[in-house]
Amino acid sequence: MAALEDVESLPRGGFRCRLCHVPVANKPSLEDHLRGKKHQRLENLRTARQAQEQRSLFVSGFRKGTPASELSDYFQAYGEVVNVVMDKEKGVYAIVELKDREVLEKVLAEPQHSLGGVKLRVKPREKKDFKYTPPRKQGSAKREQLSPEKLAQELCQATDVDAQMSLVVQLFEFSEGERRLRDLLVALFQEVFLEFFPGAAILPFGSSVNGFDVSGCDLDLFLDLEKTKNFQASAKGCGEPQAEGGASPEPDARSEDSILSDIDLASAAVPEILELVATVLRKCIPGVHNVQVVPKARRPVVKFCHKESGLRGDISIDNKLALCNTRFLQLCMEADERVRPLVYAVRYWAKQQVLAGNPFGGGPLLNNYALSLLVLFFLQTRTPPVLPTVAHLRALSEDGEQTVVDGWDCSFPKDSARWESSGNTESLCSLLAGFFQVFGDYDFAGSVISLREGRPLTLPSFLASEAGSRLKLGPFNLQDPFELDHNVAANVNEKTALRFQRCCQNAAKYCRSLQYQRKSSKGRAWGLVRLFQPGAPEAEAPAAADSFVIGLPLPPAQAHQPPCQAEGAHQLSFRKACASIAAIFQEVLKCSCSETPPGLEEEEQQQQQVEAGLPAAGAKRSLDTEEGSSGSPPAKRLRADAVAPAQEGMAWQWAVWHHVWLGRRRVRRQLHGLQQTMDALELEATVSEAISQQEGEARPGSPLLQFTLCAQMGDGASSGQEPRLSLCFTPAPEQAAAFQEFFHFLQGFLPRLVRQHLASKA
Repeated sequence: MAALEDVESLPRGGFRCRLCHVPVANKPSLEDHLRGKKHQRLENLRTARQAQEQRSLFVSGFRKGTPASELSDYFQAYGEVVNVVMDKEKGVYAIVELKDREVLEKVLAEPQHSLGGVKLRVKPREKKDFKYTPPRKQGSAKREQLSPEKLAQELCQATDVDAQMSLVVQLFEFSEGERRLRDLLVALFQEVFLEFFPGAAILPFGSSVNGFDVSGCDLDLFLDLEKTKNFQASAKGCGEPQAEGGASPEPDARSEDSILSDIDLASAAVPEILELVATVLRKCIPGVHNVQVVPKARRPVVKFCHKESGLRGDISIDNKLALCNTRFLQLCMEADERVRPLVYAVRYWAKQQVLAGNPFGGGPLLNNYALSLLVLFFLQTRTPPVLPTVAHLRALSEDGEQTVVDGWDCSFPKDSARWESSGNTESLCSLLAGFFQVFGDYDFAGSVISLREGRPLTLPSFLASEAGSRLKLGPFNLQDPFELDHNVAANVNEKTALRFQRCCQNAAKYCRSLQYQRKSSKGRAWGLVRLFQPGAPEAEAPAAADSFVIGLPLPPAQAHQPPCQAEGAHQLSFRKACASIAAIFQEVLKCSCSETPPGLEEEEQQQQQVEAGLPAAGAKRSLDTEEGSSGSPPAKRLRADAVAPAQEGMAWQWAVWHHVWLGRRRVRRQLHGLQQTMDALELEATVSEAISQQEGEARPGSPLLQFTLCAQMGDGASSGQEPRLSLCFTPAPEQAAAFQEFFHFLQGFLPRLVRQHLASKA
């Protein structure tokens, strides 16, 4: 009967054994498997485990440090004790296995148990489903992945934040076994490729060797074929029969069996050489599989996997600059001992906030190299600086250290001992808080982060000084320290740049609290533990009313208008923008507006508006307010009925019924044929409609999200500056965390659509 419960039918035919995780094609194969040694062994093991659970007790409440022998002696009074297993991590509970069920029932019949004057809590052991874990392959040096829970437990035991950051390095860096394994793989690759490409060299670069290694990271290799090309050219030059007594250099290179006989490395295209490299990987290196050529990447590579170790890697043939970058990062790490823990902490924080990663095929996230450069740039800008600028290092380099790669000057002292020592004495705790403070208020789109100069270059000054630069500018501009035409963060979109800035703001706010700076005396999460939690560090607290704000510029009043008319023009622009906002939420995003949404009492609603600086619904405007609005008629109530229209501001209660912020790009591609016949607003409305239909035409019983939106005129109109509209979003308290994703979408989507809607109505 148990065997039948272990079997499930597969949708496309065949069966699967849940116990052994083995699929089979038909019933005869299934019967053979159920009679087999593996299934029988696991079935017997499961039966034994279940029998153990039936006669075991869960015991807690004893003093910490109590030996297992004391517990065994205590329960021996009721019957034979087979085994006592103590909690190894904290020593606060134990599993006591008894001889049979009769002894267990005697123990449970006793109303109270005590040991050493302390009351014990005794109950039957919890029943758990039996799960088979396949044995780990021998020879794999990859460290077991560290869970966030285990990391938090380790960090909470440190004495301060500096100790926590040093511990992060120890927990994530390579083990000695993994270092040896990678060295052996590199040696194996070197030996094999020398057989086919005489004089070639396999050189590792990136995280494996630059000092910022993380257990399990990819193995990046550069195949240097320069000597092979020279050898091939010399072999071709000596191809004619030589005079008597002459020696032919390496006849294998010109034979029909040589791999170089079919290709001229000097004139061959990069994809052609990569296909040759892929062939060597597939056929000649044991354990390598999933070999794939990626010719359209910025740096074309051959990707591969190593079966025994589980390592992923890639080989490039045109990436000498990566060797210079790797050596530069390595020297920065050696120059100051604070660099390494700071980079590790920032990388892991960004990963937890889903701001960084290396997704297959690219993506809008920051990569580890970009995050490392951000940390180095931050250290260059401290007072006094922790690290020197690249321009300063170039000036310190001697004649023998002058290096030019692909036309770029990559000169710097190759010994970190010759770098000038820093007079900066800030702690790691202070530096990490400073990193978030700096980039929380940074203008990524309006400047270029330059490690060469060690300062941000505004776009006008950058374009003026670098007139011929081919640097791809975007929402996040981070210039490579040596290849000055390369924006390391060129793949980052506006949404990710805004999220990175907001996450830095939240982290900076948390770093100013005592929960970050001091160890908790009550055993609560503190320091890096809360910082590394996904989402804002204050996620468990209700979101403040000002935590979700979007600013929109409004068309300025005409310069020749009198002040009273200009004020009226600002009010008119304000009302038009509010009408556009309401139309976008209702017509484009398919949201609904209600005056009093479910669960929001009238008093609460009025209180929210008062906190936002708006008059409460139903409140009369003062005489002064009415007299001050003589330049334009009072605002009329919108059909997307605003809760409280007034001269100073306007508020709505919106409900979101479908995930209209997810998968819009994919749906837009599906509607490619309609893009030529629709304007932007119609297209976005069609995308939202398609998403709603995919989730089901019928409206769900309750909305996904509910929030209050308050629109206010900024101070720019009265001060003569560009007038701005401030939009304050207040989600339902229990939806603050879920609302963040929708708000990040609105940050880029709403301003663009409002501009387009206003232009269409002009």
